[in-house]
Amino acid sequence: MKGIWWKLLCIGLMVYALLAGMLVPLSPAIYYTDISRANSGEQVEILVTGYNTSYTKAKKPVRAWLKRDSTLLLCATKVDVQDDQHLKVGFNLPVRLAEKEMTTNLTLIVDSDYDGYSVLPGALSVKQLKVDTSLTVPPCQMSGLSEGEYGMTFPFRNILEETIRNLYYHVPLWFAMMLLLIVSVVYSIRHLKTGKIRDDVAAAEFARIGVVFGILGLLTGMVWAKHTWGAYWNWDIRQNTAAIQVLIYMAYFVLRGSFDDFEKRGRIGAVYNIFAFATLIPLMFVIPRLASSLHPGSGGNPAFGSNDLDNTMRMVFYPAIIGFTLLGTWIATLWIRVQLVWLKRLDADN
Repeated sequence: MKGIWWKLLCIGLMVYALLAGMLVPLSPAIYYTDISRANSGEQVEILVTGYNTSYTKAKKPVRAWLKRDSTLLLCATKVDVQDDQHLKVGFNLPVRLAEKEMTTNLTLIVDSDYDGYSVLPGALSVKQLKVDTSLTVPPCQMSGLSEGEYGMTFPFRNILEETIRNLYYHVPLWFAMMLLLIVSVVYSIRHLKTGKIRDDVAAAEFARIGVVFGILGLLTGMVWAKHTWGAYWNWDIRQNTAAIQVLIYMAYFVLRGSFDDFEKRGRIGAVYNIFAFATLIPLMFVIPRLASSLHPGSGGNPAFGSNDLDNTMRMVFYPAIIGFTLLGTWIATLWIRVQLVWLKRLDADN
């Protein structure tokens, strides 16, 4: 059991990340509304479509508000439950909204004691027919928002929707790639010191699996980009630098394959591996943060901020990172054994 416990842990974590990441439902939320624009002074009736909602199960009346900030809050004049996923919500928009701009964006908030409260930012854009700084909005209060009766759920994001689950596979693949490449460069440094063929083989195989994970990270990122950005490849700075980094490491294997002498292959390959890892830092962490990017985290650490990851998601995200890292290590160690057996047979034949 000494050498198998981490493999069993790997299997358990991967199964957990796969099942939990795919089966845990998203939180009830507002999917979209049929009206997005209106004029001040109008009476509007908005058809609200919910996601994973159960409006008919609410024991208390469902409530709704339109909010701009702490100075402007509008209570719904009526909230009619159509079915579990639809509400008819009415509002009397004031003539003046105390805004210096001609238009103001209002956030829709719906509260149900069964689903909890849901928020749709920028749900309604209101155009003022006349700019006036005097406030003529009837008093309205919002208090006692419900937490809902759901158990473990993932947050709903209007842009990501169900693709938020990709976070448990796309991002851990990159983390695992980074850790595998760190192990690879450590073995390359050891090979330069010791000259042992095993260190060179280990460096190559950890880099090989790291590149495979990098390619899978690019592919899962492209699927995500298609849903959120509209195209598989948008020439975003982070997409470009990630692709360049994978190509740099693929050149490492082309270089190794150009030498028949094992000693020369190991030394030159080790030097190139160190160079490749040195380019990893600016390409993956520095340059994307210096340029504007569609990718989240251009100004910080993607998937670590409170806006990107809540406590429920961390329960799957961190185990997925450990699971993918152990899986990569497992595959790499198997290939190391295969390569060492092949080298022994080659020596025996010679």
